Amino acid sequence: MIGLQTVKPISQQKRHIALIDVNNFYVSCERVFNPKLHNKPVVVLSNNDGCAVARSNEVKALGVGMGAPWFKFKDLAKQHGIVAYSSNYALYADMSNRVMSILRQYSPDQEVYSIDESFLDLTTFKSRDLLQYGQAMRQQILQWIGLPVCVGIGSTKTLAKLANHCAKKRAVFNGVCNFNQMQTEAIHQMLSEIDVGEVWGVGRKLAPKLQALGIKSALDLKRANPERLRALFSVVMEKTIRELNGTVCIEMEEVAPPKKQIVSSRSFGYPVTDYNSLAESITLYVSRAAEKLRKQNSFAGSIYVYIRTSPFKKEQPFYSNGLTIPLPSPSDDTRLLVNAALWGLKQLFKRNYNYAKAGIMLSELVEAEGIQADLFSQVQTSPKSSKLMGVLDGINKKMGKESIKLASEGFNRPWKMKQGNKSPCYTTKWNDLIEV
Repeated sequence: MIGLQTVKPISQQKRHIALIDVNNFYVSCERVFNPKLHNKPVVVLSNNDGCAVARSNEVKALGVGMGAPWFKFKDLAKQHGIVAYSSNYALYADMSNRVMSILRQYSPDQEVYSIDESFLDLTTFKSRDLLQYGQAMRQQILQWIGLPVCVGIGSTKTLAKLANHCAKKRAVFNGVCNFNQMQTEAIHQMLSEIDVGEVWGVGRKLAPKLQALGIKSALDLKRANPERLRALFSVVMEKTIRELNGTVCIEMEEVAPPKKQIVSSRSFGYPVTDYNSLAESITLYVSRAAEKLRKQNSFAGSIYVYIRTSPFKKEQPFYSNGLTIPLPSPSDDTRLLVNAALWGLKQLFKRNYNYAKAGIMLSELVEAEGIQADLFSQVQTSPKSSKLMGVLDGINKKMGKESIKLASEGFNRPWKMKQGNKSPCYTTKWNDLIEV
């Protein structure tokens, strides 16, 4: 049966894959521009300053967990002088781009995995001393940008992830760990000391199930039967096991695949009761999603709109509803997408409710070259529409976000999310540049 076939390796050649990870990225970005924060407890908060999404080692030592609500540890913050910052997305994105740009100099084969992680295929550089090569990356990024990074090298992406974990947790490696230059016994010793939940592709949800089967460490998982665990879990688990054994099953993605759905949503900083404020927020979210849609050269076939009140305020009536609006023909035109979304919002809106969140999702995405036109539709994408959207994106890219926008996005936005402790946009706004 096809479904039971063994996963085939992508390559038999021994690879040298590096994972470069910025240590505590959000906190490190804040410390770059405010050196007084070094060795002090720092947290970065989520939207509306709700929960801790990044914690310095000093904060972790105080027992503050990931995702802990800020209001619950405000007293602890006063007692120990914890400094809290709102998420500064513009700053973090720009710092990430700078790091990825430097790493691109070390290998043409790069996969930007997340905002603070990047894979590099160093196989063509195997004649070099890759430990020194990794140290060169660390030193250049620290000198040019001020961010500390760790480098893990292995024969697969999964092993590179674990090598990075060891580089970060064990001072003996000085920030660079290369499994490919180590004896098997030494690697096994380290894997036996790493919880199975730390393995890429396992995580917190699957770890308890594996532990119930007696698979408690990364080494236990490496020695497990891949076919058996595939039957119990999925093909992803089989690939993970084979990667732990040095078989490349997860290839590098130099170009990120187009997203199948694009979501844009936010919780409001204050309760919203009127339709106009909801319409402004929906227009803003559609505009942002449409920009991403055009960036990946796709068109949307439908748009989903939803609004809801807070489920945590039991004293207030709860309301949550959503609606999918199919489009007459796929489009990437912000104006058409907004019109469809606002039509849906009118169907959903009810008076006398305190709305806490709204959002949209673009679905049924197709490549621009693969649009199936509707013979009977009066609404078709025109050359003028494409040119207009191109000009819109070009101006905003050159002059800054929202330099030009739809008027229905609003200007004052009293409903926007709380960012009471946001640091300046040091690298993306002229007025926020540091003056010396």
